[in-house]
Amino acid sequence: MVMRSSSPLPRMSRRGRVTIAVLVGVFVLFTLLGWGVQAWTDWLWFDEVRYTEVFTGVLLTRLVLFLAVGLGMAVIVGGNLWLAHRLRPRLRPHSVEQATLERYRMVLSPRLGTWILLTAAVVGLFAGLSAQNRWNQWMLFRNGGDFGIKDPEFGVDIGFYVFQLPFWRYLLGVAFTAVVLAVIGALAVHYLFGGVRLQGVGDRMSNAARAHLSSLVAVFVLLKAIAYVLDRRAMLLEYNEGVKLYGAGYADVNALLPAKEILAYISIVVAIAIIVFSNAWMRNLVWPGISLALLGVSAVAIGGIYPWAVQTFEVKPSAKDKEAPYIQRSIDATRAAFGLGVTETTPYAANNLTPPASLVTDTSVVPNVRLLDPQLVSETYTQLQQVRGFYDFGPKLDIDRYGVNGKVSDFVVGVREINYGELTDQQNTWINRHTVYTHGYGLVAAPANQVVCGGQPFFVSGFLGEKTQEACSSQTEQITAKQPRIYYGERMAADDYAIVGQSDPNKKAEFDRPVGEGGGESYTYTGEGGVEIGSFARRLLYAIKEQESNFLLSEAVNKDSKLLYVRNPRDRVEKVAPFLTLDGDPYPAVVDGRVQWIVDGYTTAASYPYAERVNLQTETTDELTNRGTFQLARENVNYMRNSVKATVDAYDGTVKLYEYDDTDPVLKAWNKAFGGDLIQPKADIPVELNEHFRYPADMFKVQRNLLTKFHVTNPGDFYSAQDFWQVPNVPDAPDSGQKQPPYYLFTQFPGQESPRFQLTSAVTPNGRQNLAALISGSYVDGKPRLEVLELPDQTRISGPVQVHQQMTNNANIRQQLNLLSSNQAQVQYGNLLSLPFADGMLYVEPVYVKSNQQDAYPLLQKVLLSYGDGGSFVALADNINDGIKQLVEQGKKAGQGAPPTPPPGGNPTSPTPTPTPSGAATPTPTPSVGTPPPTGDLAAAADRVQTAISEVRAAQTSGDFERYGRALKALDEALTAFQQAQQAAGNASGSPSPSAGG
Repeated sequence: MVMRSSSPLPRMSRRGRVTIAVLVGVFVLFTLLGWGVQAWTDWLWFDEVRYTEVFTGVLLTRLVLFLAVGLGMAVIVGGNLWLAHRLRPRLRPHSVEQATLERYRMVLSPRLGTWILLTAAVVGLFAGLSAQNRWNQWMLFRNGGDFGIKDPEFGVDIGFYVFQLPFWRYLLGVAFTAVVLAVIGALAVHYLFGGVRLQGVGDRMSNAARAHLSSLVAVFVLLKAIAYVLDRRAMLLEYNEGVKLYGAGYADVNALLPAKEILAYISIVVAIAIIVFSNAWMRNLVWPGISLALLGVSAVAIGGIYPWAVQTFEVKPSAKDKEAPYIQRSIDATRAAFGLGVTETTPYAANNLTPPASLVTDTSVVPNVRLLDPQLVSETYTQLQQVRGFYDFGPKLDIDRYGVNGKVSDFVVGVREINYGELTDQQNTWINRHTVYTHGYGLVAAPANQVVCGGQPFFVSGFLGEKTQEACSSQTEQITAKQPRIYYGERMAADDYAIVGQSDPNKKAEFDRPVGEGGGESYTYTGEGGVEIGSFARRLLYAIKEQESNFLLSEAVNKDSKLLYVRNPRDRVEKVAPFLTLDGDPYPAVVDGRVQWIVDGYTTAASYPYAERVNLQTETTDELTNRGTFQLARENVNYMRNSVKATVDAYDGTVKLYEYDDTDPVLKAWNKAFGGDLIQPKADIPVELNEHFRYPADMFKVQRNLLTKFHVTNPGDFYSAQDFWQVPNVPDAPDSGQKQPPYYLFTQFPGQESPRFQLTSAVTPNGRQNLAALISGSYVDGKPRLEVLELPDQTRISGPVQVHQQMTNNANIRQQLNLLSSNQAQVQYGNLLSLPFADGMLYVEPVYVKSNQQDAYPLLQKVLLSYGDGGSFVALADNINDGIKQLVEQGKKAGQGAPPTPPPGGNPTSPTPTPTPSGAATPTPTPSVGTPPPTGDLAAAADRVQTAISEVRAAQTSGDFERYGRALKALDEALTAFQQAQQAAGNASGSPSPSAGG
């Protein structure tokens, strides 16, 4: 009786195969349809903005990489599967193992070519999909040039690391993957067809299988040799744990670097040995296995143990000296990679602690002090300039400068945009949302240093044509926008498209602006922006894209209709220039009568040798992140340039890219990659537009944070880390852990010839709260300039957190603030501005009051001011001028020997006790009235107490709690000695006490 062996794989019924084929076909059809619709609409959008070279360049590059890498991977894997089958033994020994495998061979053999092709196709598909995401690396690889700077170890141009190395490492990874998959696949085929056996007599591997597999292993080892060579270069990018910096250190250069070279040679020898021992000599796998084992042992001993020993026994005992040259390399590279080399550091003594009389007559700093906080007054703009509930100014406004009446000053500006989230249920129909409420209206501006009508901004532009109160706003447009309509803005989401245009010139469907009580004017869009959708094919195309049948059914879509989409300026620039990292704070400006959005673009890299690597999201996050600004992606970079200034027209969406850093090699590579004309030259920037460029916030944050360490240029001092700085927390909420954002000012700092629009930030010593330096970024003659005013060590000048606490904790000021803050209102603090003036420091902090009533908005009610060390001279006034006068008057009285005059309502004879860290009060000896001055030992004891009090105040100001503790102890000992001196003099109850007012 003959037994028929059952098939290992059950056959599928015809109906099942047809069902699967139909489902696969439907899936492929809809996938291809989705891709086709997306590609077609993308082409139409790029054609609208006239950047089709970006679309075609990226698409073709991705397609070429997909095909090249996918086919290469498929050929390598498929070819080795086919070769393994061709090398199968014709005769196989009988065994249970082979009998079991025979059933699978019977199933696969008739269609083996199909199976190999299918496997290779799947592998190639995934490899191609992975490769097409590397389009940016390939473009830089092909178009990158030299930096003109050589690395300090190998003398290789930096361009190799930025443009070449990343793609070479990727290709090496692809090669490793291909060989590993080939080995696995070939081994499986050899086993299936008897070339590799686990049972039976004789050799476990045929000669052909051994030659095939050993050759693949040898290729793998040769690739490892190449990897060691590339690793030598990549060592200049690695993290040096010993000094907490990036780049090869002493042990790396003197131990690991030669070890990698030795291992590269060993790998070549091992690869040759594998081929020779496996095929030409002993023809077995024992010696090849020994060779691989020796390679592994060598990698551990030479590449691991030896560098560890050098680091542990040679470097660590004298790391400061051994690592000094390599620390210097990291300092130099970081300053070059992030543009810190142009930083100008100027000592600023800040030794004047008394408000000078020149504060009253100053014309460069005091008149330009910004009182309006763009974050707080956003609510005020919304309530006073909104007019309709669907208008919005966003959670944060912007700062820019304009010349009005022959004078340049900074303004707080905001754009009155449509907020589709605020439409009522009745308004929020498809017709209303996409064809009626299509745009906002006007750029609203107010001088940053002026308030009117009980604390309101003085609006000078963006009016809707309605009559305003004469005292509360300008009667004429001082910043005139000839085209005030806002079709593109920051409040636009991805699905906020608009359909504009009419066949009938008399039919105006778009709501333009409010007029009178509840009325409004209508408008028809006449700009060049938008994709034409008048034809049936276009309407069908976008109906599929948006999954909306109204494109086909609604009469609102006519033959002259245009579709406006991708309406957020930042998204628009990002789509046009996907190689740029964009600043999180676009801002509007009126340029030549049109509202233009200005977006700063950065070129970045992550492979600059020895440069510090930072995470952009971490470095740029502060109190304002996601409050009117966009959070940057978690991108690790060690090179950054503000190379591009992009503009987006708020009316027609026109995107323009201007070169701003004409020396950046990365931007030159990208421009070359897209034909050479993608970026307009710096010389083509319109003069009026150039006047509105400002130092970009995110770039400044990164540079400021790096300068907290890399202002130290001596490697020994850098290693000790004693002079590092830190960015202070938000002054009015230090426990929140959020960093104080930098702030824009139009002011003049010491050493500057005239007032300048600059981005400024205060920094404090690491772990302390007194002021260490002021960092500012500005443009001078079209070039970025970083300036640092560095205060002396152990300065008495308080930092932002200390100053806020000292001002608000003053007993007299606290009493007034409590009156402002009641059950019906809350006090809000604006930007605390640090202003160097007359060899001292002037601090200004606006105080807003917001009622708890519904729809209330903050009003500027008071201004806090401080001069000197932060606590000696403080004022709370109704305006900046009154506050300055109070400070100067206090300074005059202090110069005459009288104590500073407290704010109105205070008691000059009751000094505020200095709080200790535990919350107790430092005892302050009070002079008796009408008694003779002390003499002899008593006078010496009084002087000792006076000196101890001064040290307590200085220690408290410095923020050094260890010093503060010593000072309190010394004060306690001085007071004890003074009491003993009183008793010894026989007048313990009536002797004069030392003065605390010195």
